Formats: sequence, C-alpha cells, structure tokens
Amino acid sequence: MMRNIVGKSIIARRIAIGVAGSIAVVLFAFIGGQAVKLLWNWLLPALFGLPVVTFWQALGLLVLCRLLFGGLGGHGRRHWRMKDEDRERIRQRIRERYGVEPPQSPADGGNLL
Repeated sequence: MMRNIVGKSIIARRIAIGVAGSIAVVLFAFIGGQAVKLLWNWLLPALFGLPVVTFWQALGLLVLCRLLFGGLGGHGRRHWRMKDEDRERIRQRIRERYGVEPPQSPADGGNLL
C-alpha cells in the first residue's frame, strides 16, 4: 500500500515539473520575443531605416540568434576544458614568445591573484 502511494507521488511530481517547464518555456518565448520586438522597433527603424517587425518575426530573430551565437544546446563549460598537453603547449609558446613564465591556473595548483 505504501509503495503505491510513493509511486503515485513520484508520477505526480514529474507531471508537475513537466507542466511547470512547459509554462516556463512559453513564458520565456513570449518575454524574449516581446523584448526583441520592442528593442528592434525602438532602435533600428530610427537608426538604419529598417522596417518594424511583428512578434513572430522577433521570435524568429531570437531563435536565429540562439542558433548562430548560442549553439543548439549543451553547456559552454565543456568547450573551455583544455587537455594538459594543450595547456603546456600554450605555456611553452608564451615562454618562447615573451620570455616569461605564464601564471598558473587554479586547476594546476597555482593562484591567479
């Protein structure tokens, strides 16, 4: 009996998270589209003589910018992880070019400050 109650609460929680996530996506799209539309229609027609845009065009611009500049997903941190060999190669180039020792990163036990 207790197991059935726990199982139902987990399902109810997942449904609630799904509904909340869907509402958040719609809200983000609405606010983002409105922000792009207002900024575009406020600045670009006056500065560059471009036409005003509708909400759907602004939402399309928002999606286009996300695709062009933000990628399709994932986290940006993984792009900044550098292999030890690459890090040492860059340090060697700094030593050769400038004749100084580059600062140690915190990951290497050094302190940047």
